[in-house]
Amino acid sequence: MDKLDVVDSFGTVPFLDYKHFALRTFFPESGGFTHIFTEDMHNRDANDKNESLTALDALICNKSFLVTVIHTLEKQKNFSVKDRCLFASFLTIALQTKLVYLTSILEVLTRDLMEQSSNMQPKLMLRRTESVVEKLLTNWMSVCLSGFLRETVGEPFYLLVTTLNQKINKGPVDVITCKALYTLNEDWLLWQVPEFSTVALNVVFEKIPENESADVCRNISVNVLDCDTIGQAKEKIFQAFLSKNGSPYGLQLNEIGLELQLGTRQKELLDIDGSSVILEDGITKLNTIGHYEISNGSTIKVFKRIANFTSEVEYSEDHCHLILPDSEAFQDVQGKRHRGKHKFKVKEMYLTKLLSTKVAIHSVLEKLFRSIWSLPNSRAPFAIKYFFDFLDAQAENKKITDPDVVHIWKTNSLPLRFWVNILKNPQFVFDIKKTPHIDGCLSVIAQAFMDAFSLTEQQLGKEAPTNKLLYAKDIPTYKDEVKSYYRAIRELPPLSSSEMEEFLTQESKKHENEFNEEVALTEIYKYIVKYFDEILNKLERERGLEEAQKQLLHVKVLFDEKKKCKWM
Repeated sequence: MDKLDVVDSFGTVPFLDYKHFALRTFFPESGGFTHIFTEDMHNRDANDKNESLTALDALICNKSFLVTVIHTLEKQKNFSVKDRCLFASFLTIALQTKLVYLTSILEVLTRDLMEQSSNMQPKLMLRRTESVVEKLLTNWMSVCLSGFLRETVGEPFYLLVTTLNQKINKGPVDVITCKALYTLNEDWLLWQVPEFSTVALNVVFEKIPENESADVCRNISVNVLDCDTIGQAKEKIFQAFLSKNGSPYGLQLNEIGLELQLGTRQKELLDIDGSSVILEDGITKLNTIGHYEISNGSTIKVFKRIANFTSEVEYSEDHCHLILPDSEAFQDVQGKRHRGKHKFKVKEMYLTKLLSTKVAIHSVLEKLFRSIWSLPNSRAPFAIKYFFDFLDAQAENKKITDPDVVHIWKTNSLPLRFWVNILKNPQFVFDIKKTPHIDGCLSVIAQAFMDAFSLTEQQLGKEAPTNKLLYAKDIPTYKDEVKSYYRAIRELPPLSSSEMEEFLTQESKKHENEFNEEVALTEIYKYIVKYFDEILNKLERERGLEEAQKQLLHVKVLFDEKKKCKWM
């Protein structure tokens, strides 16, 4: 693969700001919650918090009360896994500026979880996200490692996604199914590959007076494939403009048209027009660069379309691109209404195809993995050192002598709980869109990453899945590196409580006025009021919580009064 191509178009890493990163990791499947926390906080008066929320805030800062509430909620049958995750995320936001306290809650709840797990299989602890504490730990890692992610891991991660995208687009991609010649995932492999060649276009971008600076380069050479649809060519042209100028062209894809310059004549290029080939069964073949017989050095003009005119095609079963109607794969698509899970007959045949993509991204992938499991300047991020030492101490207290148990605890709490979530979701970290195809490739990479942390030896026969076979030779090396990484963290001098406290205090200060904490407190109260009687009964039975019980009743009175005021 042409390495210069990757470097040239790498550019600035489009990191999301902390607020959007945090919300995407806290609420990965609940997009509806993100907007309620992202209103402009600068216009808010810090003294404006109403009395009921101030009282609730004070109450959840009572550790015994909060732990009792969480345990009581988790005993309720209809407090679902989704509720547990949401509650943990609301709590993280409500205590975002009190990270020292949030960390102490995390410790207490983790110890309580260990008590439950030790009765069964300790190796299963933190493996899933079925309790408030497990989601709380994911969120805590996200908050505490956001700086490390940005400063150390972000750049190699973005380079991997960019390189992968470039590799996929170097070869044919069927626009209907998104299957491609270059992929890491067999489900996304285009195995009916047409002959294809590169076409170098001379692209001239029409000037947009309202949003263009003087030093913009508007004549750009762009490489496309003769089998690219016009829509695919547009995307490559847009990407080339961004790479060359460092900023996007001032229009959206659906606002532009392409024109082929033929001497004094021009011909507009469209995915479907009067010249499109209609196959025997009425299926329309999308137009490509080759269909228009565009050759090397041809001049293409990018122009602004007339308003309210869209050239975007809604692809249906009546269209095809590279996978033709008489192929088995196309019938598979038609029959199942599912874009592309066609399997090969011979595994070796497609493993070879996947290997070419693996080789192309391999150095970038290894750089990313090593940025995660190495210690720059022999220092571990505070959160990792602190939590790993905490797990070591708990194992010692419980007289757990099997070293595998602690290795699994560490693996479940960091790579499985945090890093895999990041590796599979670059859109949590960067302002980019994740295509289903990239998602498929990242799943293979995430699996290889997790295999590196596994203690079980892989027994791979002929029937083993291709994603396991693809990285089988690399995993033993990665496993050794991971064990060295865990050992190195353990051998570092322990953090003093004041060091950890200072780190958490600094992180808390960074996030002041970042979120609307009142919204989080209101959401927490909804859960408390839903299970109010159960929580009150539990408080009555617990010693030392009499004052908290009175405060809770007072909070309810304040909320009820507030509700009445709204009605009146």
